[in-house]
Amino acid sequence: MRTTIAQRIREARLLKQLDQAELAAKIDVATRTVQRWEKGEQVPDSNFLMRIAKGTGVIPHWLLTGEGEMFPAPGKQHNVLPIATSRYRKVRLISLPLLASVPGGVPNLIFHPDHVERFITVDDVRDPNAFALEVKGNSMAPRIEDSDIIIVSPKLEPKSGDICVVRVEDEDTVKRVKIENQFIHLIPLNPEFEPMAVRKRDVTFMWKVVRVIKNL
Repeated sequence: MRTTIAQRIREARLLKQLDQAELAAKIDVATRTVQRWEKGEQVPDSNFLMRIAKGTGVIPHWLLTGEGEMFPAPGKQHNVLPIATSRYRKVRLISLPLLASVPGGVPNLIFHPDHVERFITVDDVRDPNAFALEVKGNSMAPRIEDSDIIIVSPKLEPKSGDICVVRVEDEDTVKRVKIENQFIHLIPLNPEFEPMAVRKRDVTFMWKVVRVIKNL
């Protein structure tokens, strides 16, 4: 049965008899980053795949693809990740304005659309009016956590189940939305926070979150 990168990272770590904190220390990342990799919430880039392979003694190609031998033959080095060029395509990099911050906790008047703090570079965002926001708070954890950056697209129409930046009576928040008749339910992903319902007429805007950039 074909395994995922998440499963292979966990298998390599356990065979090396490392806990998540020990592997994180060996490759110089936070323990929660290893946890996200093993849950499949994120995928390490090639640099960290090489570090994981070196730290656990497995072949990078096996770690990336699940193909071939897991461990190198004695005396043989496997330190190159194969590049399957047919799988890749050119993407356009664009700079988006980072507009202050938006609460990922209780609603608050923090986000100011006219204030650009800096610009960040992303790929494959097709809305020329898209912008970035830094999240403050953990009501959307573990998917979106404090200091993560979200990319917002004002042109996409939000649907129930989408994560959106919502302004309600001059207060802003980021939540999963459920649209129901005359109400919009704002639903946190963190069970420590309570959902809330607001009237549609009290919502100034509701903009869809199209990407999350984790603060590692």
